[in-house]
Amino acid sequence: MSCSKTQEFLANANVTVKEEQNAKKATIGATHALALARTVNDIYAAKGKKVVHINLKKDKPDDETLAKLIVGPSGNLRAPTLRKGKTLVVGFHQETYETIFG
Repeated sequence: MSCSKTQEFLANANVTVKEEQNAKKATIGATHALALARTVNDIYAAKGKKVVHINLKKDKPDDETLAKLIVGPSGNLRAPTLRKGKTLVVGFHQETYETIFG
């Protein structure tokens, strides 16, 4: 998690992180990011104040659509990305975090 807002939220919400990977030291390329996305049921992707929710069981987006949401301009998985069970949250959005992790 490279986002200080994310770290602050998790600390204040008393959320225990089981595994953390520094996105600057160990990048996750587009292929692996898409493979990760295919292992969950829901994806919430935040960019600024906009949040896109995709239910992968119902919506069945193609790889290009998913990549636009979860892969950044560097070609790697956007940070911060958090996983809780079968839910993947990409980017920081306070209200989404409160709903999922609060």
